[in-house]
Parts: sequence; structure tokens; C-alpha cells
Amino acid sequence: MSVAASPPTRTVRRAVAGAAVGALLAGLLTLAPHASAAADPVLLSQGKPVTASSQEHYGTPAKDAVDGDNGTRWSSAASDQQWLQVDLGASAAIGAVELRWEAAYAKAYRIELSANGTDWSTAYSTTDGHGGTETLNITGTARYVRMQGVSRATGYGYSLWEFKVFGTAGGDGGGPTLPGGGDLGPNVHVIDPGTPGIQDKLDQVFREQESAQFGSGRHAFLFKPGTYDNINAQIGFYTQIAGLGLKPDDTTFNGDVTVDAGWFGGNATQNFWRSAENLAVKPVNGTNRWAVSQAASFRRMHVKGGLNLAPAGYGWASGGYIADSKIDGTVGPYSQQQWYTRDSSIGGWTNSVWNMTFSGVEGAPANTFPEPRYTTLDTTPVSREKPFLYLDGNEYKVFAPAKRTNARGTTWANGTPQGESVPLDRFYVVKPGATAATINSALAQGLHLLFTPGIYHVDRSIDVNRPGTIVLGLGLATIIPDNGVTAMKVADVDGVKLAGFLIDAGPVNSPTLLEVGPAGASADHAANPTTVQDVYIRVGGAGAGKATTSMVINSDDTIVDHTWVWRADHGEGVGWETNRADYGVRVTGDDVLATGLFVEHFNKYDVEWYGERGKTVFYQNEKAYDAPDQAAIQNGSTKGYAAYRVDDSVTTHEAWGLGSYCYYNVDPNIRQDHGFKAPVKPGVKFHSLLTVSLGGNGHYEHVINDTGASTVPAGTSTVPSTVVSYP
Repeated sequence: MSVAASPPTRTVRRAVAGAAVGALLAGLLTLAPHASAAADPVLLSQGKPVTASSQEHYGTPAKDAVDGDNGTRWSSAASDQQWLQVDLGASAAIGAVELRWEAAYAKAYRIELSANGTDWSTAYSTTDGHGGTETLNITGTARYVRMQGVSRATGYGYSLWEFKVFGTAGGDGGGPTLPGGGDLGPNVHVIDPGTPGIQDKLDQVFREQESAQFGSGRHAFLFKPGTYDNINAQIGFYTQIAGLGLKPDDTTFNGDVTVDAGWFGGNATQNFWRSAENLAVKPVNGTNRWAVSQAASFRRMHVKGGLNLAPAGYGWASGGYIADSKIDGTVGPYSQQQWYTRDSSIGGWTNSVWNMTFSGVEGAPANTFPEPRYTTLDTTPVSREKPFLYLDGNEYKVFAPAKRTNARGTTWANGTPQGESVPLDRFYVVKPGATAATINSALAQGLHLLFTPGIYHVDRSIDVNRPGTIVLGLGLATIIPDNGVTAMKVADVDGVKLAGFLIDAGPVNSPTLLEVGPAGASADHAANPTTVQDVYIRVGGAGAGKATTSMVINSDDTIVDHTWVWRADHGEGVGWETNRADYGVRVTGDDVLATGLFVEHFNKYDVEWYGERGKTVFYQNEKAYDAPDQAAIQNGSTKGYAAYRVDDSVTTHEAWGLGSYCYYNVDPNIRQDHGFKAPVKPGVKFHSLLTVSLGGNGHYEHVINDTGASTVPAGTSTVPSTVVSYP
């Protein structure tokens, strides 16, 4: 990823553009039709909210095209179909648009108008743009005006010194301005120490949610700062519990936050979709129980005692994630098969089963893979903690923590964490029944999004186009795309923060479910990356669903921090073709980092990596259980599709703590040539890999490429085959 130097002709173009503007603007205002006999067109766009499909690099943001400064500019990524859009703030009768191009101009483009930022009409179109300063007579009424680039005149992107919209404010058809803030809805339970019946309410919701694996209930318990005695908060499906302080110790339980597996006979391998955040817990018996598997985050927690990650009776558990937390005592994983802990502090760790990975954890065990199976990195290369809701006095705000490099330990150990507070009135509080058109209007208006607990059907993509936008879900808010659309698309812009929601595929196949950056995205976001945190994707289980590729990361520097991307192996609408989903996660962006990557059961590749300098710290995978026979997964001459494939074009890639497991229960004779596939190059490095056959139901011939022992000799014992480092 690099920023090309400007060609010599660009400085010449700047001089020509500056000299020409006065005469052209005068001609424009002479020719432009008046909105009324009493009012001349005025400049409406300067300083207004502006978004773009992409940004070449940090020095050419969208806002520089409407700042009135002829020496600053917006420039896009070097690909076609890029756009720049301004929100005039209210409906206006548009009379003219001025495009003051830098040398990188559009050969073909459109000027489009919209009342709501979602539905667009074309007011002007050309395939013969000439660059320089172009002045256009425009007739129409709109709040939003967009330059939609179709094809470029140069090898660079699209670049505008200024994008000016002239007209008369006050026309009809602008649509209502959506309010920010407001109440959080009936399924957000806000509690203070004086609230009556706290335990009864917790118990009621737990009874509803304990076994409701694919139910429609969604809940968030938010506890105001203070001390709560004699609490046992049992957390079921689609339930979030969190403190409303700025630090975990602001909200203290003399009691427990508990996940167990009584509903499933003591087996915790299906304890998914729940979270505990931003609380201090002093367990009654000295040890808190958190027996979970995938999609269950434990963030910003202070356990004033020990933490037990196994269910009562020590039945199986299959996964888990801790971040930005302090456990004063010892963490006992016991029967946990794999776990990832990041940027935390622990008093000790007792054992390993298959894959225990740590990065930036004070008190973590030493790196001893393959036995004990600990993979330990002293620091985390880059991290930025998940945004969270808190109370500043009586005002709700969302705190967005700052980025850290080579992080170790919690963000809050030394006092107030670094970051930015955003008042709730700058968020559109999304409630069930909201449409994609309304959500997009809120985004176009410049608001962030706070999804309250619920299920949201969208008939078009949610388009996150503004740099720095926060999209935060409470109570595992769930987005379902209808009619085969992509549920959410993020432009190639800086600092978008996606967190805390589930995307559930619809019955009509979607080509993708989440896209971060358009195809060909190339802007540098190293200073302010986009983050995807506790964002989960599901195909099938709650009903038939299909998607070709679930998550696509095209933007450079993106951080994917704890995700579970899952093609369902149980529930409703499950079958080899019924919930067809060929690919789990595809990465084309450069310098992308995944910390806590869980991807399972896809028909073909679970993870494909095309970007350069990618890194993964912890990866957990199971291959699809339900392959009917060997032929169904035959990949040319290769037996099976790798769980994690780095493309042959990649020269630099590194990953630590990876495991892939097979359980071909339809045809136990199926063989995988390998769990992992990567080019053999000096810059492509893997550390601490393993493959496991679960009960001898199918086997791996090798771990990575042609390296690593077959799992066949292990038979039904579930003893892993390991590779310490590769190559």
C-alpha cells in the first residue's frame, strides 16, 4: 500500500484551474436558472457534512472539497465508480454545481440528487468530461448532492479541489431531519443500586433466554455506577450485561456473572451469543464461572478472584475470548478446547487442551507450544478496544478507546483510558421496525448508529460512508438482509467502528453479508483503521440462509477483533445445499490484522487471504460436518479445501496459534490433504499450528501444505497433530 507521487502535470493543472474559476463562475451564475424571481443562487455546500466512497490517503479527506480552500483537495482510491456526496442540511432548489478538478479528473460522471441520502436521481450525466473547472446548470430539489464518478481520465483516482453546490434553500422534498439520542427501548434494562427486584428481573430474562439458541429475544442489562450486593446474573442467549461507568471498577458486583450449561446437559459447546463488559465482580465463592464457546466476549472486566471457564461437571466447552480485563486470581480453562486472551492481566493460568493463545497479557504462561499448548506473544501488534455506552453524570455517551500499538495490559489500569467521548445525541438510536432507508438517511445526516436489542430486516445495504462512524449494537442486535442484498457496506474511509451485532443471512443468497471497503480499496488507514469487533455472522440455524462469501475485508489496515463467522451445523434450515455458503472470510486489503478469528463449517474455504502483510493472532476452525462424500469437497486434485488459505501471490504474512478440526459425521472416510495452505516464501510464516480429528470422523493428511503428521494414527483419540513453525 503506497501513495503515488503526483505527476508533474498536476501543478500545472492547479494554476490553470485557479486562473479560470472567476470567469467560469460568473458565466455560471448568469446562465443558471433562478429558483425564484426574488433570490439568486447562493453557495450552499461550503463547510457542510460530506462523505466519500474512498480516500486516497490521510491528507486528502472528503471535507477538503467543501472547505472553500483552493489549495486542499479530496482524492479517491485509484479505481472507478467512486463518489463524493454533500448534505446541505435541508432541502434546496438546486441551480448549479461547480466541479473544480485537480489533474486526476473524471471522463464520465453523473451529478445525482436525493431527498433522503438513499434514493438518487440523475440530474446531469456526461461521458466527455474535460477536467479543469466544469460548471453545470442543474435543475432539481434535493438535500443531498453527489458526484458519481463512472470512469477516470487518468490512472489516478478522482480528485476535486472544490465541489460547490449553488441554489436556494427552503425547497420542498428534503425529508425530515432525524433526531439524535432518545430512549433506549424496552429491552434495554437500565438499573441502579436502588432499583427494586434486580435479581428477579435477571432471573426472568434468564429463564426466557437460557435455551433460546435461535429465539427472537434480545436483551441488554446496563448497570449504573455503584455497588450491587448479592447478585447472581446468569447470562443466556442474546443477552449483554455491562456497567455504565467509564472504568470497570465504577460498577461493582458483590456476586457473580455466570454462564453454565445446565440447559444442555452440562455441555457448554453451544453457549454462544452473549457478553459481559465493563464490570467489577467479586465472586461469592471466590471464583466466577464463565463457561462459553464462540461469540461470547468477556471485555473490560475486573474479576476480584478466579475465573472458571468450564461448566459445572467439567463437560466440554469450545472457545472463548477475553480482552482488556484483569483477573486477580487464576484462570482455570479445564475442559476448554481453545481460548484467546488479549491485552489483559491475569494471576495465573492452569492448563491447556488444544490451543491457548495470549497476546499482550501480563501474567500469561510462557510460550511452550506444542506442550503445554501455549502460544504467547508479549504484545499485541495493534489494538483498539470496542466502543461502549457509559454515563457521564446523567448524560449517555459512547466512549471510543484510542488505538494502541504493541499493547500490553489493560487500557484502564492507570486511570481514565485514552479515547473520545461521543454524546448520545450524535447517534440515531435504531429501534425494531426501522428501515434501511431510514438508517441510511441517519448516516447521510452525519449521525452514528446505536442499534437497540431487536431483529432488523433490511431490503438494501446499510451504507456506512462517513469517516469515524460508530455502529454499535446492544443485546446482540441482529440484521437480516432480505432479497439477497449485502447487509452492510463500509466505504474506504478512516476510523469506522463496527461493534456488537449479529448479521443473519436471509433465504435468498447474498453475494456478501458484510463488506469493509469496496473492491479495489487502496487508501492508507494506518493512522486510524476501521475496526470490526464482536460482529458475528451466521448462515442458517435460525432458518434457511445463504451467502456466497460472508465477510469481505477490502480496506487496508482493518482490525478484525473477535468474530465468529458460522455456517450453521445445527438448528433450522441446515443442509449441505440448504444453507450453502462457500466462503467465510476473504481478505484483500493490505496490513489487515485479525485478533481472535473464529470461522467454521463453510462449503469451501473458510478463510482466504490475498492482502499483503496480513497477521492473525489466534484462529479456530471446524470444517463442515455435513459434506456428503469426498467428491463434494474435492478441490481439483486436492482433497478438501483448506481451513485457512494464503494466496500464492502473497509475499508476506504471519499467523500465530491456529487450529482446525474435522468431524465428518456423514462420511467419516473423508480426507483433507491439509488444514492450512500457504505459499512457501521467506516472508510467509506460521507459528503453533494444529489439526485434530474429532473422534476419528474424517482425517487430515498433513497440517500445512505437505508438512505435519497425519491425524490417522491418532484414531479416535482427538490427539492433535502439531507444527511448531512453518516453514
